[in-house]
Amino acid sequence: MRVVDLDRDMSDVIPTGTTRDSSFLFDRMTEVTLSLAGPTPGQRILDVASGFGQDAIAMARRGATVVGVEPSERMSAWARLKSAEEEGPAPRWVRGWSDALPFATGSFDASLCKGALDHFDRPERAIAEMARVTSAEGRVVLAIANFQSLACRTARFSDQVREGWLGCGVRRGRRHYDVPADHFTRYELGLMEEQASRSLDLEVVEGVSIAWGLPAWTRSVDRLPLGLAALALRSLDWLARRVPTLADVVVLAGRPRRRASSPRRSL
Repeated sequence: MRVVDLDRDMSDVIPTGTTRDSSFLFDRMTEVTLSLAGPTPGQRILDVASGFGQDAIAMARRGATVVGVEPSERMSAWARLKSAEEEGPAPRWVRGWSDALPFATGSFDASLCKGALDHFDRPERAIAEMARVTSAEGRVVLAIANFQSLACRTARFSDQVREGWLGCGVRRGRRHYDVPADHFTRYELGLMEEQASRSLDLEVVEGVSIAWGLPAWTRSVDRLPLGLAALALRSLDWLARRVPTLADVVVLAGRPRRRASSPRRSL
């Protein structure tokens, strides 16, 4: 039996972006994800687990016809309020599950899921559904946190040294490399590619940011002059794009692999 809090608003886990490395990571993740989805006038785009709707609204501003699907009533209500403040066409908001999308096969030119796949209890089914509702020539885009990133490995090794070699006490609270309680899957690059490739012909596998959240790195970047901090962040992001296994977030994009299936009816 699936038990889900449909009033949850994710305010306890949405990053505040108060540090430079946090702002950089989440801005770049959004930039890369939306760019690959290609929100241009006439494009029909599905935002899966659309949350507060900020990405759907941003794509609608660029002229795309956007549908946001989200199971949480509270987040959907907030998205409607925010989109009502916008001038011009607003996204359409639909309540629904990622693994049973209420849309006909091939309804969208692109589908995206940013930072939510590891919250799903059936992520492979969700990817398959995104592939189903996306046209054969379209693109599915996934942005996923990497829990085997260089930052996670460094933090784990540091704790092993402190606790195992130096005999220090165990740190309290969630560690950098611990998967939050509301995640179902601990993703690393190999698992991401394996699950995505079952429904997609992958064209893009790109990393975003390196070293996010490591205390020494965060402090150093915040203390640097703004120009040097930006250069340092961009330099590690350049490396992340080419070596995604080290990256804090991995963005994957590909064309749907068509399977024989009965189309679902649109709401």
